[in-house]
Amino acid sequence: MIELRNLTKTFEAANASHEALIDVDLIIEDGDIYGVIGISGAGKSTLARCINLLERPTSGSILIDGIDITGFTGKDLLALRSSIGMIFQDFSLFSQRTVLQNVMFPLEIRGDRKEHARARGLELLEVVGLKHKASSYPSQLSGGQQQRVSIARALANDPTIILCDEATSALDTLTTNSILALLQEINRDLGVTMVVITHSMSVVRKICNKVAVLDEGRVIEVGTTEEVFANPVFAVTRELIGEVVIND
Repeated sequence: MIELRNLTKTFEAANASHEALIDVDLIIEDGDIYGVIGISGAGKSTLARCINLLERPTSGSILIDGIDITGFTGKDLLALRSSIGMIFQDFSLFSQRTVLQNVMFPLEIRGDRKEHARARGLELLEVVGLKHKASSYPSQLSGGQQQRVSIARALANDPTIILCDEATSALDTLTTNSILALLQEINRDLGVTMVVITHSMSVVRKICNKVAVLDEGRVIEVGTTEEVFANPVFAVTRELIGEVVIND
C-alpha cells in the first residue's frame, strides 16, 4: 500500500517559489490501477516523482507498506527504486542498444549474470508480445512497440509498483487501447500496483479502478472511477469528463 500524508513539494527559484503539491493525502491499495488526473501544471508528474524520490518532498511523508521512505538514502534508496518501475511518455529507450539489450539494462546494473539477464529479457519480451523483435533497434519500431519495450524494461526488476507518467499520450487511439489492455493484463496476472498519471479521463475510465483529481497542486476529488464519473463535484472534473463524452 502507498500512503501519502500531507505531501507538499515546493520548488524554490531565485525570486519566487512554486508549490507544486499542497497537503496531498492519498491511499493507493495493493493491486489498484490508480489514476491521478489533472490539467497541465496540476502537479501530477511531481507526485509520481515523489513516490520514487526522484523529487524529495518539502514536507509530509510517503509510506510504502507502512514504512516511511522519505528519508531513504544509499542502498535503501536504490532498493526502493528497483522495486518501482517507471514508464514514460517518450519511451526513454537507448537508441544504440537492441530491444533485448534495453530490457536487460536494469538487470545488468543490478549485477545479474549475462545469461540470466538475457533469459529474463526474452521472457519479458514474450509478455509484451515482442520476442520476435529482440534484435531490432528502437528506431525500427513503431511508437506502440517502443512503449511495449519500455513496459518490459519496467518489469525487469520484478517491481511491486509501476508509475505510468503519460504513458499513452504520444500514441494514437488504437495503439493506446492496446497498451492499456496490456497494462491491465500485467496488473491482473502479476498483481503489480499501478499509478497512472494522465490528463485523459478516457484513459482513467478504461483502465483505472480509482482516481484522484489534482488542481493547482491539491487533491480536489477522490473515489472510485464510477463514483467520480457519476458525481463530479468540481468544475475541473466536470470539464475533464465532458471531454470524454464529446470524444465518444
